[in-house]
Amino acid sequence: MNKGICILPLVPVRENPSDKSQMINQLLFGDIVDITDRYKSWSFIKTSHDGYEGWVDEKQLNTTLTVSFLEQAEKAEAVFLAGKYTEARSESGEYLPLVMGSRLPGFNKNSFHLGDTVYFLPKDVPTLHGKQAPGVIIDTAKNYLGSPYLRGGRSFFGNDCSGFTQIVFRMCGYNLYRDASQQAGQGSLISFMEEAEAADLAFFENEDGNIVHVGILLSNHQIIHSSGQVRIDTIDHEGIFNETTKKYTHKLRFIKRILP
Repeated sequence: MNKGICILPLVPVRENPSDKSQMINQLLFGDIVDITDRYKSWSFIKTSHDGYEGWVDEKQLNTTLTVSFLEQAEKAEAVFLAGKYTEARSESGEYLPLVMGSRLPGFNKNSFHLGDTVYFLPKDVPTLHGKQAPGVIIDTAKNYLGSPYLRGGRSFFGNDCSGFTQIVFRMCGYNLYRDASQQAGQGSLISFMEEAEAADLAFFENEDGNIVHVGILLSNHQIIHSSGQVRIDTIDHEGIFNETTKKYTHKLRFIKRILP
């Protein structure tokens, strides 16, 4: 089994080894993967942080870095870019665009590195590392307000409901699985809406009883979630109420607390 690391700001992970296949996930710069199979110019990968599988164009990964470097990067405390967008610069003057949620391997003050290549960030670029308090999780989530819905997306430039919750919690030190139905198995159950706290996750079901949506609870009976765009709506024991359409859009199933 080989390892690789995402070397571009955003890389689509596809259901099948074809550019015509639908995107089911997205890698951000610094995401480390295990490569378990190959087909022509495509690599079948499993992401190290959540075990999610799919096909990636092998040109969009770096597979030449040593296994020891990648394993060390996996074990080290993760540091994430917390600003919406920035450009890092290598020692040779090449620019590397980065989006919020990018993992910065070997981070030290305002630099990080891929193997022997060192990149420098602009001064005062915000980063996050370690487990954060609920207030930081909420502030991080609000930085995504207005970003469009994109099936399989995990970035400010497009995300789905579980991609949004996953990247927010990942930046704040908590690993969630990729899909809403998987995330629903994590954390501890909250029995009543009145017991819910800011940064709890709310899960919603379809007519068949399947978990199909997730969002992050705020205070004052509000929720931030990706539905059309990342937005804030009202929530009660029935579900999410859209003030614009004056309709309930998602039926509440249960609430989970991720933070200890």
